Amino acid sequence: MIITRTGLLAVLWLLLLPGHTVAAAGSWESTLTASSPPSFPNPRPMHAKYGFGWSGFPCATAEIRLNKAGNERLQLEVTARTAGLVRALWKFDATHTSMVNAGSLHPISVRQVENDRGKKIVTELSFASGGVVSNITETPGPETKIRRFDFPHLFDLQSALLYLRSQSLQERSVQRIVVFSATDPYLATVTVLGRERVTIPAGTYNAIKFDLQLNRIKDGQLQPHRKFRRANVWLSDDPDRLLLKIEAQVFIGSVFCELQSVDFETPKP
Repeated sequence: MIITRTGLLAVLWLLLLPGHTVAAAGSWESTLTASSPPSFPNPRPMHAKYGFGWSGFPCATAEIRLNKAGNERLQLEVTARTAGLVRALWKFDATHTSMVNAGSLHPISVRQVENDRGKKIVTELSFASGGVVSNITETPGPETKIRRFDFPHLFDLQSALLYLRSQSLQERSVQRIVVFSATDPYLATVTVLGRERVTIPAGTYNAIKFDLQLNRIKDGQLQPHRKFRRANVWLSDDPDRLLLKIEAQVFIGSVFCELQSVDFETPKP
């Protein structure tokens, strides 16, 4: 089995986040739910480990640390790397740090560094109330690419997950938010499918199951995501609402992410 760089990046980053029609600008914007106020407390500081795989084949690991940075900010630090046989074929390492306003759950900044066979890619996102500025630098490579995307109530990957877990999450409820990844904006449509028991390496949990669909936003219109087809996501149905598991269908096949272990810095309230 040959695992390509493109395939592994799909596993690592698409999971840490498809319709098939193009919608006119404005028709989808009126359906957004990003202004819904949080109704669930923020997560406790923690250290979690996740495993990633492709068609049942382990290929990467990630460690996540969530901490409070003062009274008004939440900081997420992610370290990801290829593992096992895959690492022998392709050495890839990445770090991702994001800051989120603890009260509003709006993103503040993101810094992502990828090291891939002699090339270093640094992505920096700076969020404001009206949108985001993206700076991407490749070394060696051309000059820094700067892009601005103007849109209110915008999320990065961490703030999107924090916002979703903060909602009441009643069965069949739908959340529609705009998420800016490293380079592009997407409309994420998340539907609560129900409750069930889930067993993963970290243990057995009561879980909330979701359906996730993504559409790329270009020139105010929705377009199909060429690499992502559909995903199911499970959060723990308890006061922590941990990300337990993701199963996704992408252009390279079936990929997954599972919680391996978690340690909290404070006891349950």
